[in-house]
Amino acid sequence: MITFWQQENNKLIHLEREELDLGKKTWIDARSVTRDDIKILEEEYHVSQEHILDILDQDELSRIEKEDDYLLIIVRLPVFVPDADVSYFTIPLGIILYENMFITICWTDCEVLKDISSNRLKGLNLSDFPALLTRILSRADTIFLRYLKEINRRSTTIQNELQLSIKNIELIQLSNLEKSLVYFTTSLKSNQLLLEKLSKTRYLTFDEDDRDWLEGVEIDNRQAIEMTDTYSDILSGMMDAFASVISNNLNIVMKKLTIISLILMIPTFIVSFFGMNVPLPFENNGWIGVIFVIFLCGIATFIAAKLLLKENATEPKNRPRAILREERKKASLEKAEKKRLLKLERVAMKN
Repeated sequence: MITFWQQENNKLIHLEREELDLGKKTWIDARSVTRDDIKILEEEYHVSQEHILDILDQDELSRIEKEDDYLLIIVRLPVFVPDADVSYFTIPLGIILYENMFITICWTDCEVLKDISSNRLKGLNLSDFPALLTRILSRADTIFLRYLKEINRRSTTIQNELQLSIKNIELIQLSNLEKSLVYFTTSLKSNQLLLEKLSKTRYLTFDEDDRDWLEGVEIDNRQAIEMTDTYSDILSGMMDAFASVISNNLNIVMKKLTIISLILMIPTFIVSFFGMNVPLPFENNGWIGVIFVIFLCGIATFIAAKLLLKENATEPKNRPRAILREERKKASLEKAEKKRLLKLERVAMKN
């Protein structure tokens, strides 16, 4: 769907195409584009089909490219879809800059475009395209940071649930969060390269305020990259820890089953021995021989069980203390890491 926007009294107003003032600069917003929208963009706004296909490619990375009539900029934006398996992911947003038109193309909806169209970005100036581009990049970094905090809170909640009982659902959720962090890392690093190119490009003219804002966006983007890397390391360590717990639980179960099978082997061996052509003790005294064999099996089973269980119980007594020390060390490291992340967030808020 293609919508048209112009600015009046410092606010963006949605207009029909026939109502547009050709003397003003226009924002053309193409979201959830259809084949008809692609045809309109190609025929009426002369956007290259190759560029449209690049923008609609979900894996397209950020870049800037100069065409004959326009300037193409592709930037990665964060998206949150609650019903999806991987709720947090990123999408490419294509920005086409003409002299009087600012065209955005996206294959789905996203929060950045919603914020712009609902006038949530204060001080937005549609007549200054470089400043508008900078504000979009800044808003994207803000949403990246917010989604990263939500991912961290979710992973902490899932971790607390897993400490009570390890289930497949929670492990799958952690795996999906890990995928989201990988998507964020790739997109943020791609956006960082785009920001470096924008600061050096000759295709756009940034004034002094825009350059200061662009530097602030670069700082926020680097902080988001650091936070993503930190959360990825924590989540990977958490997944490894739970994998070790699952493996340890499996080993304990297998050990118990082995002990049970060894205990049951004793009476089986005795009964099998006397089941061959071997004279049964007291076989001429009625049931006394049978009772004797049963008593012998019971005694042998009791002795074997006691020996095996005693051997199983003789584990190092210092092991619980070692585990406690490891848990305390891990908790202190996590606490220090959280303090560092809070410090980064405060610096980002100040900037």
